[in-house]
Amino acid sequence: MKRREFIQAGFAAASLAAIQLRAFAAEKEERPRVGLIGCGWYGKTDLFHLIQVAPVEVVGLCDVDRRMVAEAAELVAGRQSSKKAPPTYGDFRKLLSEQSPDIVLVGTPDHWHCLPAVAACQAGADVYVQKPISYDVVEGQAMVAAARKHGRTVQVGLQRRSTPHLLEARDRYLRTGKLGKVAYVDIHSYYGGPRDFPPTEQPPEYLDWETYVGPATWRDYNPGIHPRSWRACREFSNGQTGDLCVHFFDAVRYLLELGWPKQIAASGGILMRSPDSNINTHDTQTALFDYGDVQVVWNQRNWGQNPDPDYPWGATLYGDKGTLKLSIRSYDFIPKGNGTAEHGDFLDESEKYPEDLQHKQTEIFAAPATRRHMQNFLAARRERVRPVADIEQGHISSACCILANLSMDLGRGLRWDSEKGRVIDDDDANQRLARAYRGEWKHPTPETV
Repeated sequence: MKRREFIQAGFAAASLAAIQLRAFAAEKEERPRVGLIGCGWYGKTDLFHLIQVAPVEVVGLCDVDRRMVAEAAELVAGRQSSKKAPPTYGDFRKLLSEQSPDIVLVGTPDHWHCLPAVAACQAGADVYVQKPISYDVVEGQAMVAAARKHGRTVQVGLQRRSTPHLLEARDRYLRTGKLGKVAYVDIHSYYGGPRDFPPTEQPPEYLDWETYVGPATWRDYNPGIHPRSWRACREFSNGQTGDLCVHFFDAVRYLLELGWPKQIAASGGILMRSPDSNINTHDTQTALFDYGDVQVVWNQRNWGQNPDPDYPWGATLYGDKGTLKLSIRSYDFIPKGNGTAEHGDFLDESEKYPEDLQHKQTEIFAAPATRRHMQNFLAARRERVRPVADIEQGHISSACCILANLSMDLGRGLRWDSEKGRVIDDDDANQRLARAYRGEWKHPTPETV
């Protein structure tokens, strides 16, 4: 072959390879490969809502409960268009290395959010991680750093930011000025919880309890913890502050465009439960998130009478022109004076998506929000912009709730330096921003991810 012909043939081959590569990338982007880590209640729920709004292919499922992950694989096979049952894993690292997913959903208990999310970013995946993003503050800082360092899109499951009736309330009363100036917000939960766990016993053979506990402080297994009551264990969660407060605290921050508070102060504890109880999360708490001209207060009481039966969990925004009540199911606007009160309900899409009813664990009131949250996530990763609940926003909301618990434990208020990511003039508090990891697990920091 002459030199010119050789060069032309080389260019043609290179062009064909480039076209094929672009076609492969486009095809891959049209059907992203998805892995799920944590196949319990909301892990499956998030995955099913993603399947409803995007042509994805689920390529791997991971859980330390072999029965749970096997059930999830069967359900996924019935949901995704390929009808394939994805392979299952007990170690998220093996899922990431063998399947190289484009998207990873993290739906584990809270103490297991950080390590898989960081590893997924390092592996080149975009991440949808449930709230609160972390168990401690430094974990959250590391997760933000990992997303930025590796150029990944990370959406947090704070779907109140995508909830249709809450956005409707924002547009009707906040953006129009009908609510007026807001200087005080009450966030509250009057939900109860388990009174006591059963005695400890040996874990069942299908559950890898050693890995379940993972980096957390060791706690013996009992059948009350898994699969749905681990939030009552301080080893695995930050209690209702890290579960329910973070949702509406984040929603209030979003609606009022608030960042970090100047100071956080909280009091409370285990005030009503028996000292002999084996549940060790607080049942009572009042926390103040001080923004100067706006005071946001969290009130948790898991006992006694609910003062507002229609709003057992929600937020009330007090403006100088009226009051706006928000919950997962509705809103109510009560204008000051003789105006007419107005009410709105959640968007019910169960007729459009009847499979929501088939999966009994689906929260019908939250399904429209999660679908829209997933759509926002997919658009953000496609356009490489920050999603509505970007990891940094999730970190602010999660860390503030974690700091509220820390304030309660220390018995003093905490002033936060958002630039340095530290408590001001409080060495003891700063030493507690990261807990010690157990065993082989290494606590990530912003410098090590």
